[in-house]
Amino acid sequence: MNSFVFNFPKQFICKPGAVKELGDICLRVVGKRVLIVTDQGIVNAGLLQPVIDVLKAAAIEPIIFDKVEADPAESIVLAATGQAIAEGVDGVIGLGGGSSMDVAKLVALLAKGEEVLEDIYGVNLVKGRRLPLIQIPTTAGTGSEVTAVAIITVGEGEKKGVVSDQLLPDLALLDAELTLGLPPIVTATTGVDAMVHAIEAYTSHNPNHNLISDAVAKEALVLLGGNIQAAITDGRNLEVRSNMLLGSMLAGQAFANSPVAAVHALAYPLGGIYHLSHGLTNALVLPHVMRFNQVVCADLYAALAPLVFPELRAIENSEDRSNAFIDALAELNVSLGIKDRLRDYDIPESAIPKLAEDAMKQTRLLVNNPREVSIDDALAIYQAAW
Repeated sequence: MNSFVFNFPKQFICKPGAVKELGDICLRVVGKRVLIVTDQGIVNAGLLQPVIDVLKAAAIEPIIFDKVEADPAESIVLAATGQAIAEGVDGVIGLGGGSSMDVAKLVALLAKGEEVLEDIYGVNLVKGRRLPLIQIPTTAGTGSEVTAVAIITVGEGEKKGVVSDQLLPDLALLDAELTLGLPPIVTATTGVDAMVHAIEAYTSHNPNHNLISDAVAKEALVLLGGNIQAAITDGRNLEVRSNMLLGSMLAGQAFANSPVAAVHALAYPLGGIYHLSHGLTNALVLPHVMRFNQVVCADLYAALAPLVFPELRAIENSEDRSNAFIDALAELNVSLGIKDRLRDYDIPESAIPKLAEDAMKQTRLLVNNPREVSIDDALAIYQAAW
């Protein structure tokens, strides 16, 4: 068994309706003056106001930054940080999907004034402290509430990551009631995103790949595979939504300690350049990266297959079961309402060389892939996805 380190937040609460207890939680963890980092989608969905009301009832002053966008740019991080400093907040709450939570992580760090953003892109470059941080996900997908990673878009669509244990929150609050209103397509893409996290964590070639991550990745796939269809057809079912949210968190916990690889590396340029959602971009390239990796991952994929699709247990040969797993995941995309070709999103075939070039810059991720990826491999994968 290899040596490893397993990191996780100080505390997480998984309880429908837990947001109603946020006032007491915030007084204990953050203080009486808090910046809520969120986006206009959360505001328009009516999810922000109940949080404000709960905080005010506890005599906590909420300051709102609601300008987060998908694939947030450095300018958004710096604007939110400036507001946090100007308002003298005691701490930060991230409320929303992965983008809002990633921005919240960096604001909590940068508002202490001990770091400069451009100096901390990479792994374990953070030296300073941060403000207290609470993360509240409103989608069952990114797992950002329990990861030590924040992804930001820089320049002409390139994504860079800050990776540091300092980004882990003091508390992650999982309240499935916040996900009841998710539209089916958002439920689908975020759910597949979570499944990607579990699959890539389980097959990661990172030196910190470990048995605990494997265990939580497998449990995540049981929850996600067993509930994603129901979450689409019966989105008001609180038990189903709770299972999806817990599965997403477990998948996040898995890849936080056994990092993701080529699926994410090839997905990032699609999001950075064409502004497709992160979950969607992962779904688009997942089957094609898995087919590329299958040469070295057949046994691993075969072990995961019946967790998502129990009927595949009847296939005894590992290679055959692995192939069936990849095919079933591709079919799942379509059955969930996800258009599964790059061309369906107006991405021209002529863009493939640029996409491949940008994907190869994601060395932080590509080193974790179980099979080495060359520029020609990236070109072939995008071509297969097109």
